[in-house]
Amino acid sequence: MEQNKNQNDSAQLSSDNQAAMSAQELAQQELRRLTWHSRRGMLELDVLLLPFTENHFMQLNETDKAVYRRLIDCEDQDLFNWFMEKSRSPDDEIQRMVEVILAHARQG
Repeated sequence: MEQNKNQNDSAQLSSDNQAAMSAQELAQQELRRLTWHSRRGMLELDVLLLPFTENHFMQLNETDKAVYRRLIDCEDQDLFNWFMEKSRSPDDEIQRMVEVILAHARQG
């Protein structure tokens, strides 16, 4: 009976490790996708978005991650104007994310 308990414990640990590994792999896959999507082909945007995605995205809370995903779905010209501070996003959450990214870029 003790042997069955140990086998069950081992099976549960293995299953938990696989679930954790899968979650980690999914997070890495999402980061690669976002990094690719952050490449805009416009130098001014690339130098802001790529380092932020690679170095800071994973530390964001889930709400901010969702806002960042929405941000990268915006048109390049809008992004350019927001990041160059020529205009503001009409969406307050996206504007806040623009400011977060600019603050990270200014900190170096």
